[in-house]
Amino acid sequence: MNRPGLRNTSIWLVFAILTWGGSRVSAQQTSFERPPIDYLNAPVYDPVARLAERVESGETVLDYDPTYGYLKSVLAELAIPVSSQTLVFSKTSLQLSRISPRRPRSLYFADDVYVGYCQRGDVLEFAATDAQQGAIFYTLEQTDQEQPKFVRDRGGCLSCHASSRTQNVPGYLVRSVFADAAGRPKFGSGTFTTDQTSDFHDRWGGWYVTGKHGSMRHMGNTICAEDETTFDRESGANVDELSDYFQTETYLSPHSDIVALMVLEHQTQMHNAIASANYETRLALHQSYQMNELLERPKDYISESAERRIAASSKRVLQHLLMCDEFQLTDRVAGSTSFAKDFQERGRRDSAGRSLRDFDLETRLFKYPCSYLIHSEAFAGLPDEVRTQVLGGLLEILENRDDSQEYAHLTPPMRAEILGILRETMPELRQMTLAKN
Repeated sequence: MNRPGLRNTSIWLVFAILTWGGSRVSAQQTSFERPPIDYLNAPVYDPVARLAERVESGETVLDYDPTYGYLKSVLAELAIPVSSQTLVFSKTSLQLSRISPRRPRSLYFADDVYVGYCQRGDVLEFAATDAQQGAIFYTLEQTDQEQPKFVRDRGGCLSCHASSRTQNVPGYLVRSVFADAAGRPKFGSGTFTTDQTSDFHDRWGGWYVTGKHGSMRHMGNTICAEDETTFDRESGANVDELSDYFQTETYLSPHSDIVALMVLEHQTQMHNAIASANYETRLALHQSYQMNELLERPKDYISESAERRIAASSKRVLQHLLMCDEFQLTDRVAGSTSFAKDFQERGRRDSAGRSLRDFDLETRLFKYPCSYLIHSEAFAGLPDEVRTQVLGGLLEILENRDDSQEYAHLTPPMRAEILGILRETMPELRQMTLAKN
């Protein structure tokens, strides 16, 4: 049964109910709800928007399945592999009454789109990355319709998906919580927003996790004890399959792959950093150009304050791109599905067969610690003023002309390997290299 107003309810893509002061949320939203961002009104061309256009025109027909609704069909249309499935059992998202440790919510993702599914859910939940506007949220009713309709969220999601946890732009977050036996998060015990810098010990509370991770321990697969913060991390460690926890045969996959979870953590905050730089640069330029008119300066003059804002945004993107402060694995990680293989096969490779998607999984996530999202539409959509700075700074680091301590984790051989990959797989950087020489 559909609940009234569900279509416009906030889509909690991943994980926690947050409480924020109204004035703070309003202040954050004000800057991007007006021009030049105009988040709610500007046209978007993200993967879900493009799929919605194809469905509306009749070019694409979504198939309805009595068990999964439109899930299988949209995953195929959006080229999202089933191996990307991760499972969260904390009651921390839109359809929380449908979620429990016995009936977790499944999340599927590709580079720029996420799909959330609840058993017996009223809707499928979507979040997709637009090259200019960042994260855009949608729902699709799980009822058999002649022409299914994607409904874009009109701002309800932003109370949680536009905060300091998403780098103050409409974005994504992975949360680790202390969940009780019913899946209810104990917010008084604290929560963790996780990415590749997070301590392994603090990850995946309220999630199921399959795969090997040796002597390292996490919070997944485990219910929080009555004293609120104690976990039996041993019983949840190195789990191969989940049939002891719930009926796995009712899901598209019986797994919640640890490698997929680690990629998800990196990808969400990397996208946020790119979107934040996009917003900040556009806002800085807009305000600078407005002042030019008032002060009778040349129309295209960029003020010193705008330059500083753009430079700071560029540095934040670089730090995320190059995996600064990444948690160092102390044991080998191995997934339980074909996710790692599926993910690596989509990589752009140089003539030596190397790709930024190649995994390490022994001491760090990727073999070559430079984010694969440098090849994304979102990165390509950055304003020239900041993208040029990011690429220029990247060249300085990879050519050993920047010896800042924050990049000390990149050894000279590693820098040479990353540079070699990028020169062959990223024409813009190759052109910058040729122009410099």
